[in-house]
Amino acid sequence: MRVVVTDAEVTMADVLSLRLAIEEPLPEGTRLVLRRRGGGPESTVVLGTPGAEAHDVSVAVSLGPLALGPGRWDTYLEQGEQGKGSRTRVQCVDPGFSLDRLDAYALSRRTLAYRAYRTLNGYLALRVASADPVADVRAVWLREGRFEVTGLLAYTGITDDDAHRPARLALRPPAGPDGVVTTAATVQGVRFHAALSLCDVLAATPHYEGLWEPSLEVDGLAEPLPLGARIDDVDGKRRRVQYPDTEVDGVPMRPCYTADDELRLEVG
Repeated sequence: MRVVVTDAEVTMADVLSLRLAIEEPLPEGTRLVLRRRGGGPESTVVLGTPGAEAHDVSVAVSLGPLALGPGRWDTYLEQGEQGKGSRTRVQCVDPGFSLDRLDAYALSRRTLAYRAYRTLNGYLALRVASADPVADVRAVWLREGRFEVTGLLAYTGITDDDAHRPARLALRPPAGPDGVVTTAATVQGVRFHAALSLCDVLAATPHYEGLWEPSLEVDGLAEPLPLGARIDDVDGKRRRVQYPDTEVDGVPMRPCYTADDELRLEVG
């Protein structure tokens, strides 16, 4: 049985919407199996019989009731006895997703974020991640003696409007809370911009070296937002994204990412 996904999307309501190209009708009782990489329980959904003459089939699966935990989930079609029948890994030709659609998805307050994607080998998979509120970074510079960053407030539930909200960018040294540098930030709707003097960073503490942690404090939100870059198709930014460095009074500085795709300012 050859089945190819031509279009894959997780909707705003966390429904996996698939368009399938099939050579023959799916038998009654065909199941979509989601298997987490690295082991653990599987989730199964019965698809039924889409139609005897159909060569293109639409499938919608609500992901919330499946209780999928964070991780990568591969997809299979299974026929026959559950757990013992024949399985076929689902191929996918959908090239990906648009950032605009991901931005709209990230405006809602969520606990988990689901994303459908095509693997390097051309198969359909799901990525499930915790959707903690975050200041999602879109651009970062070291220029004119400043650390400057822009981005989007994600998973906060804040309305995307023209309202201005008081906010502050804080930069914390690796040694702890002493020596925190803060500056006013601009937040309009869900977009933010902030620029902080690198000279103030050096003046904050004589112990320069280490990874300084930025966060965005927005009035109306209970906790500061970490700065990270998660709403895109670039995994492993610590290896793949390299920013040019600069020197302030002989001390080198450059932005970088952690293994969890959180932004840091490397000093020294």
